[in-house]
Amino acid sequence: MSEDSQFRFGAATGVGSMPGGDAREAAKTVTGSFEDFPFLPELPARGPGADMIGRTAGMLVELYARVEPSGWRIGDRPGRDSKRARSWLGEDLDAMEEFTQGYQGPLKVQAVGPWTLAASLELKNGEAALGDPGACRDLAASLAEGLRLHLAEVHRRVPGAQLVLQLDEPSLTAVLRGQVRTASGYRTHRAVDRQIVEATLRDVVGVHGDGPVVVHSCAPDVPFALLRRAGAAAVSFDFSLLTERDDEAIGEAVEGGTRLFAGVVPGTDGPLSDPAGSVMGVRTLWRRLGLHPGLLARAVTVTPACGLAGASPAYARQALAHCVRAARSLADNPE
Repeated sequence: MSEDSQFRFGAATGVGSMPGGDAREAAKTVTGSFEDFPFLPELPARGPGADMIGRTAGMLVELYARVEPSGWRIGDRPGRDSKRARSWLGEDLDAMEEFTQGYQGPLKVQAVGPWTLAASLELKNGEAALGDPGACRDLAASLAEGLRLHLAEVHRRVPGAQLVLQLDEPSLTAVLRGQVRTASGYRTHRAVDRQIVEATLRDVVGVHGDGPVVVHSCAPDVPFALLRRAGAAAVSFDFSLLTERDDEAIGEAVEGGTRLFAGVVPGTDGPLSDPAGSVMGVRTLWRRLGLHPGLLARAVTVTPACGLAGASPAYARQALAHCVRAARSLADNPE
């Protein structure tokens, strides 16, 4: 989906996770911070099922997962862990619905993408689903159906929202490079063919129909070109991890209408620079690429570098507010 479409992203938003365990407080903070682009908060501090893998495992259709000492493992029937995950997601949706009465505009929801899920969910033998192509296909199909149902539920609760689906893929580069370790830790799973990775992502992206999908990764070497080909309308990343090797792919993405969710605000407690300083690197990148400054506000959404689960509640509120001010600085002074 290009910027020429009817859809308009907000200038700033969050990545997904927030500190604490109070769904109403998180929803209040997020909707108060981002009046034109809120997101559905995730609260992993509540425990297994609220973590990003467990939360998405709870969305799966006809596949179930439970917590083992080594992590989440696919099982034969729904158990208390997947029920807990669905219960917490329901709480989060209740809170979001309460604080978005009458809201019209973009609203972002997050789920783990198919490849990070395959690298993180174990089969019965304790190995990651990633090592079994058939299991990967089943997992992607189950996820796609679960996301359809989830998006329909969010739409029912916030009917005025234009939904943005974010797929979290922090393990994607490791999957492509054969760097995901086996259960023993002594070997790695073979790299998955790039065409298979792309096709699977395209299928999952396609569940949102004409709606925009963002793919997020706060790992180095985000595969921008692959994500564009898979249909991502935007790519979300930790800006500090970019190198000049990424320049060509980013320039092509922007010129092709792909939006950048630039993670420029640290995700953990620390001093914050002035808002203009936070986006100085974005301006520098723009000049280096020879892109028109007027494109900046239309092509960039400002976010934290990654989720805020590890931050203090006070810092999380500051960081979200800082994103809004940094985005305003970018729009007011693109050069």
